[in-house]
Amino acid sequence: LYLYKDIMTETARQNILIVDDKPKNLFATETILEELDLNIVKAASGEEALWHVLKADFALVLLDVQMPVMDGFETAKLMRGREKSKYIPIIFLTAISKEEEHVFKGYEAGAVDYLYKPINPYILKSKVRGFCELHKQKTIIQNQMSEIKVLKGLLPICAGCKKIRNESGYWEAIECYIRDRSEADFSHGLCPECIKRLYPEFAENDLA
Repeated sequence: LYLYKDIMTETARQNILIVDDKPKNLFATETILEELDLNIVKAASGEEALWHVLKADFALVLLDVQMPVMDGFETAKLMRGREKSKYIPIIFLTAISKEEEHVFKGYEAGAVDYLYKPINPYILKSKVRGFCELHKQKTIIQNQMSEIKVLKGLLPICAGCKKIRNESGYWEAIECYIRDRSEADFSHGLCPECIKRLYPEFAENDLA
């Protein structure tokens, strides 16, 4: 069983998927990354990797190329063909030839980068940090845009007291509704028309 952590805040641990059919390689890669405070999920096959990306949000996939039954190229293509996983960055970890033909095949399958075995721990950690930071920023923007979209929808508002009916069906002050769904806050005052209506004596003095 794996514990997946949804990325909801800046401080949430991010999910990283490592895919390799050799347990010793999975262990070695996990050991290199353990200091980064990530939620590391491991898969021993392409089929298992595809199952995981359907269940959780991943900041990055580290994918071995040479695997039986379904190799890394095929796995990457299938990930790119699914809506939930089509935009997850994939880095191939491979010991195969560095010839352009193989490299091009990887990029064509959907990889964003290549790392060649034996893996350099410093390079791997640097790349993982970079992609995790990009994913964090993307998630923050998506969350903010989601909040903005709520305010752009059709809002049921009382014609009398001007309260808004929220998603739970309760009526709340418009200031509270907007404050809880955006970064805006309110300062209160009176417009000239309301001053004349509510405090005519002050309005007359101002006009004198």
